[in-house]
Amino acid sequence: MKKILAFAGSTSSTSINKQFAIFAAQNLRNTAFEVIDLRDFSLPIYSEDEEKENGLPEDAKKFSALFDKYDGFIVSLAEHNSSYTAAFKNIYDWGSRVEGNVFRDKPLLLMAASPGARGGMSVLEAGIARFSRMGAKELVSFSFPNFYDNFKEEKVINQGLLDVLLKKIQAFEDFVNQ
Repeated sequence: MKKILAFAGSTSSTSINKQFAIFAAQNLRNTAFEVIDLRDFSLPIYSEDEEKENGLPEDAKKFSALFDKYDGFIVSLAEHNSSYTAAFKNIYDWGSRVEGNVFRDKPLLLMAASPGARGGMSVLEAGIARFSRMGAKELVSFSFPNFYDNFKEEKVINQGLLDVLLKKIQAFEDFVNQ
C-alpha cells in the first residue's frame, strides 16, 4: 500500500492547518498516511554563513530524508502576512539545501486554511508557483476559507466545500496510486 506524509506549514500547537491536513489524510481511501509536526524539528535560521560554518543541521537532513520514504505529500500552509510562516520557510530552505528536488517528483496536495474569506489564497498561490519547480509532480491545490465557520468537531460541515475537497483528495490519491 502506498503511503503519504501529511503536515502543516505551521508550528502552532493549535494550528488549523494541521487539523485540516489530518482531516484530508483521513479521507484517503486506499492510501496509508503519517502526520508530522514541524515543532519536532529544531533548526537555526537559514543563512549561507550558518551553512558554511556549521554544515547542514541534523534536523534538516532528517526532514529531507522523510521525502524519500513517502509516495506523496499533503501540506496545508498557514498564511502569515500573505506568505509562508517563518518556521515553514526556514525548514523548507534548509531542506532544499539537503536536496534541491524537495518533493522528489511525487504528487502533492497543497492546501491552505484560513479564518478569513480568502482561505490563504496568497500563500497557496506562492506555494503552487514555487513547489512545482521543486519537484511537486501532479500538484493538486485547495483553499479552505472561513475555517471556524466551515470546520466543526474535526470535520468540514459546509457540504459544497466538502464535495470539492473530496474530489481534490481523490484526484491526488489517484496520482499517488498510479
